[in-house]
This record gives sequence, C-alpha cells and structure tokens, in this order.
Amino acid sequence: RGPRRLCSGAAPGMEELLRRSVPPLPPYETKEKAPPPAELRGAEFVRFYRALQPGPPRAELLTRLARDFGVEHGRVAEAAAKVLQAREQRREPGALLQAEDRLRYYLNPQYRGLFQQLGRLEGGLRFLVELRADLMEGLASKAVDGPHVKEMNGVLKNMLSEWFCTGFLNLERVTWQSPCEVLQKISDSEAVHPVRNWVDMKRRVGAYRRCYFFSHCAIPGEPLIVLHVALTSDISSSIQAIVKEVPPLETEDADKITTAIFYSISLTQQGLQGVELGTHLIKRVVKELQKELPQIEAFSTLSPIPGFTKWLVGLLSSQAKEQGRNELFTESEWQEISEITGDPSSETLKKLLNTNEWVRSEKLIQVLHPPLMRLCAWYLYGEKHRGYALNPVANFHLQNGSVLWRINWMGDTSPRGLGASCGMMVNYRYFLEETASNSALYLGSKQVRASEQVLALVSQFQQNCKL
Repeated sequence: RGPRRLCSGAAPGMEELLRRSVPPLPPYETKEKAPPPAELRGAEFVRFYRALQPGPPRAELLTRLARDFGVEHGRVAEAAAKVLQAREQRREPGALLQAEDRLRYYLNPQYRGLFQQLGRLEGGLRFLVELRADLMEGLASKAVDGPHVKEMNGVLKNMLSEWFCTGFLNLERVTWQSPCEVLQKISDSEAVHPVRNWVDMKRRVGAYRRCYFFSHCAIPGEPLIVLHVALTSDISSSIQAIVKEVPPLETEDADKITTAIFYSISLTQQGLQGVELGTHLIKRVVKELQKELPQIEAFSTLSPIPGFTKWLVGLLSSQAKEQGRNELFTESEWQEISEITGDPSSETLKKLLNTNEWVRSEKLIQVLHPPLMRLCAWYLYGEKHRGYALNPVANFHLQNGSVLWRINWMGDTSPRGLGASCGMMVNYRYFLEETASNSALYLGSKQVRASEQVLALVSQFQQNCKL
C-alpha cells in the first residue's frame, strides 16, 4: 500500500522524505532477516523536521505520517482471518500461537519503525519527546486531528513509557550548589507555585526543603519531572507558610522534622504527559527521605484544587437560569450572601468569585466559609469522570493510594490560588503501609478513602444541597 500523494501545500520534499525515512514493514516470514534501517535516514528526518516552522508545516508532516504510514489494513485482515481459521479448525496450540504472533506483528504501524530508529540515535529520545509535545499541542489546538493522529499519539506515548521506565531514570537532588543551568530549569518549570526570584529559589533548595528530579540516562542532567518537599513538624495547611521568603542561612535542626510535605510536582517536558513518572518519583523520594531522616512519621501533600472555582461558577450559572432557584446554599446562607452582595440573584456572587473580589469583604469570607468547604469536599469526593475523581490532582494522588485527608480554608491566598479554588487547598495523606490496598480499592472499585473531616463535609453537602 503506497502512501497517497500529499497536497500541494506540503513543504517541498516532504513526500519524498517520508517515503525514504519510514522503513516498510517486511513480510512476517523475513522479519528477522530484514536489514536495519540506515542511521542517516533517521538523522535526515530529524533535520528536516526541525527545519520546519512550528505550527501548520509540522502539523502537515505529522498528519501525513499518521495517515499514510500506519497499519496495513489488508495484511491485518488476512492475519486475523488465519487466527479465526486456526481456532475453528482446533489446530494444535503452536499453529494458533503463530497465527496470533503474525497478527500482532501486522498490527504494528509503519511509523513505529521510524520512532524505534530515532530512539536509537544520539539525541533521538530528546527529539521524540519534542515531537510528541508538538503532537499534543496540535491535538489540543485542533491543528492536527482525526483518529490516525490520535492513534499515533497513543503509540508514541506507549513507546516513551517503555523508554522512560524506572530502570532508566536517575533520581537527583537539587541544592544551591547544583549547576546554575539546572537551577534555572527548575525555576522555569515550576508550574504550581511560580518562583519569584533567586532568593526564593535559594530558599526552596535550602534548609527544611528538598528538591528532587528524575533525569534519563540518555538525557543526563535534564530535569524531566520535579518534586518539591517541605520538612516540617506538622501537616501544613497553608502554602504561604511554605513559600514565604525567610532568611536562607537558617540551619536545619533534624529534631524539629517529623513530617514531609510534597507541595509541588511539575512535569518539565510536555511530550511526556501520560507517561507514569510522578508516581515513581514520589515513591523514590519517600525512600530517600526515610533513609536520610528515619524519624519522619507523616508523608502528606499540600495540593492545589484546580478547576474548583470554574466548577462552582458553572453551577451558579445553571442555577441563575431558573430565577429564585437555590440549590447550593441553605436559605439563611443565601439570605446573608444576598444582603452582603446586594443582589438576590447569583450574578454578583459569580462576578466576585471570578475576579477574586469577594476576599475584600470579611463578612463574605465568613459567610462563604461553611458552604464552600462542603462544596469543595463534594467536588473532590463526589464529582466523577468515568467513575474516578473529576479533579486531575485528586485522581493522581488517589491512584497512588493516598487518603483524601483535609481541606484547608484559605490555604492559598495568592491570586492564582483564589482564582483556581477560592483559596482552598487539600492534603492527600500517604499512609505507607496502606497505599497499595488504597490504590487497588480506588482503581478496582472506584472507592475513595477519605478522613472523617472530609466525610463530614460530604455529609453536610448531601443534607444541604439539592444537586
């Protein structure tokens, strides 16, 4: 099956390059004897791709690669028919297994051979991570679309998952003595609580703090995913206390440390989204801290709740469509809120939540405290996507076997924290002897382990809200 001709808008030489670069899948019988693809072809593909402008030209190449160099459907159909035939004729197990092996072989898309070839080149793995980042950006913006491209994204993700498995990853600790280039990358990649300046950065790798990252043996010294830890005497309820600027010359007293708080985890390479790095990083860091500070008794996160404000405003909007309908607050709460905002509809409250202006009113902070706490508990515990937690951060930590432990009012009073979650944060607690069973319970039966505080708030929500 030859590739279709490209449209006239394609970059000059693209069709010819793809035909030369993508090794054809040899027939099943000669697969062991097929000569390995020439390294020069892979290097040529990398040069050609990098010379293209980001955006439409690269999107064009990725679309053609996915559509014209995928699975050969005719061969798959033939191989599938042979599997069915072997089953129907009840032939000996060897014949059936061979027929299945043939089918499995022909289910490999042609571009997989190109990716394998690129993965063997020096710098090839880094290139494939960049290429997947372009692919994901294109899918998000709809610059590339369709089942073939989604399929290629999945194939590449699975290949990267194998190449970036724990055996190839190195755990590295960042200190103020780390190379300047590494410190700069750690600072630039901080996605949860942006680093303000070098003093702030020095604090985050200094006393009572730890910062670790995974690098890959093929991309040494390059942070792939970064975890920041605060070493404290209790489970923190406010991020401001952790990221505040304090004199960095403070010396660490190990006797004061009983708790490790994971307060930020950031993927630095967008091309590795969906590759299981975060879970492994947390597990490795726990082992590292247990070795260094065996007196640590509690491991917990202090996590953001992205999407809560948006979810809440969405509920208020659907409520506003039906005049006088109030399903989120008790009658007395709504009365107090209306008196403070001067508006019996939810429009003013929506505006105040969207602009963070509500925190200027002490009265409003006070009256919103109980309802927002129970709504947030429900958002984390009860709102689902395919049976699992709708909130991506909750889903990540619950999959890892943590307990939804405590919701913290005004845990993040930065504009970003107020905008994302009305200033609330949550602790996911890791009880090390229970993480495996909690994870199995969540993944298998979709059950969320939660503390009494969270369950009490969920119960209040169920009694007072009519969603």
